[in-house]
Amino acid sequence: MALRSQPAFRRLQIYAFDPSASTDLGTATMNAAVVKIPWEKELKPGPVGEYVEVIDVDPASDAFYEPVNLNAPHLLAQDGFAPSEGNPQFHQQMVYAVAMSTIRNFERALGRRILWPWRWAHDLPDSYQSKAYMPRLRIYPHALREANAYYSPQKRALLLGYFRAGLEDVGRNLPGGTVFACLSHDIIAHEISHAILDGMHRLYLEPSNVDSLAFHEAFADIVALFQHFTMPEAVRHQIATYRGDLSQRSLLSGLALQFGQAIGKYGALRDGIDKLKNGLPNATAILSATEPHERGSILVAAVFDAFVAIYSSRIADLIRLVTGDGSRFPSNDLHPDLVNRLTAEANKSARHVLRMCIRALDYLPPVDITFGDFLRALITADHDLVEDDARGYRIAVIEAFRRRGIYPKDCRSLACDSLLWQQSDDDEAVDWLDGINISYMETRAALWRQSIDNATALYTRLTDSSKFSPAMVRRMGLSLGANSSKTVRKSRQSGESVIDVQSVRTTRRIGPDGEVLPQLVVEITQERRGYSDPELQRDADEKGRTSKRADFVFRGGCTLIIDLQSRKIRYIISKDIESAERLEAQRRYLFEKDSESLGATYFALGSRDEPFAFLHRNG
Repeated sequence: MALRSQPAFRRLQIYAFDPSASTDLGTATMNAAVVKIPWEKELKPGPVGEYVEVIDVDPASDAFYEPVNLNAPHLLAQDGFAPSEGNPQFHQQMVYAVAMSTIRNFERALGRRILWPWRWAHDLPDSYQSKAYMPRLRIYPHALREANAYYSPQKRALLLGYFRAGLEDVGRNLPGGTVFACLSHDIIAHEISHAILDGMHRLYLEPSNVDSLAFHEAFADIVALFQHFTMPEAVRHQIATYRGDLSQRSLLSGLALQFGQAIGKYGALRDGIDKLKNGLPNATAILSATEPHERGSILVAAVFDAFVAIYSSRIADLIRLVTGDGSRFPSNDLHPDLVNRLTAEANKSARHVLRMCIRALDYLPPVDITFGDFLRALITADHDLVEDDARGYRIAVIEAFRRRGIYPKDCRSLACDSLLWQQSDDDEAVDWLDGINISYMETRAALWRQSIDNATALYTRLTDSSKFSPAMVRRMGLSLGANSSKTVRKSRQSGESVIDVQSVRTTRRIGPDGEVLPQLVVEITQERRGYSDPELQRDADEKGRTSKRADFVFRGGCTLIIDLQSRKIRYIISKDIESAERLEAQRRYLFEKDSESLGATYFALGSRDEPFAFLHRNG
């Protein structure tokens, strides 16, 4: 029998939560966790691997810390450095380990390897070929001396800060002591999720509606929350402490406890459990919540509520054996064997909900994301992979969203079949796969090149309007041909409507019974000129030109889910470029004084350079 030439995994020590949990006698023993991440044979000091590059320069101190070599024999023998606030090399190890754990969770759910946002390479002539491959995301553990940490789309990097805690009301922190964002599992997972989401949906950083930035923040929080459940010792400790009841606020439901306490919040920076009134969440809070973190917390609470409902249904029989009532948790300490069983069920439920959320990213429109779109994507993506919802997971999700007033548009009811994205008619499907390479690529660089070549091929096909019926074009949310909207961006050379194939992604998801779901996910967008003055907008729509430059870019387009087995389009998830309702809603959001918009606060209109630098300052 052939022996494995290298290990399958690398084991590294991290803080399960953050250093503050190690200063509490009740949680210190479980806060030093060990994670298993895929083994990288070519890992260099830094660490510098295939996906990330840790660069430990500290501009505020004019220091450059020696990069850790995780292949050193003494570190391999003891699972890396032990957790330490004072060792910069452990800081490097921590950010690398958490980043790779997060990447692994995404890849398992998506059924493919992740790619970082591309850069422009202006020395190349063709529009698609001028997109340059970004092999690694850079992570700077000590980039800022301030209470901030953020993903920088401009630098394609995570910039993590450190700062001094306040002098009063700082929880378990030392008054005036130093707090490092790079030692918070939640902050690292949150920021790496921003980067992965930006690599999949570049236009989600544009402030098109009140949900756009809030979704980015909420999704990053969801990933960070559910990664708590990948560490069994931490979950086991919390389940024993709260006697199996995960509906109570705990370390598992909180985010960035040390950071939150250090800036005077008296607790975690944010929490996945919202406030209840008479046992129910506030279904009207979403009507007035506009700040991205505040609004995003409503979506996070809905997803965590669904998880708690799923977990509770899975353990009802176990609790019934102890209390005689499956809905009432014990008032006494649990037997260790029962704690182990509840831990296993919590891990399984959290893993399933996290994968549901990540898979849904492929079922979202390419622009103008709303919370209602995410609900429909969750239900459709899960239905595609697991048609029989025997345990009622999808019902739990719908109920949790309904309880917080999150509703999708254009649906007749909240029944599961009503929330599914509308399937494409078979007789209007075309043979999309001619010239498309769907073979398996060994490296991420080859996968990137394949995606660019496929985008070029699809662009050529889409610009031949004779291949599509007008009805098909309209369902795709596009405006093509002689009758296209006058304000849609046109080519200066041909005068034809300009479209952009944003991405072409091949996925092969594995269902719970081992079945394979091979699909091609295509994102297509268009641009339209938008004006702050409604009269000017109407004039431009009618005449096609004005004396004033456009005030903002309005986008439409679609996501196509193509079944690689039947070679048919399964779903067309569109945002109509000619929608007067959406155009007016975006104009009001961006410009009207009495609007709920925060777009002008966080962005110079039309800019997407550094949206998170301001959003994340002081939490």
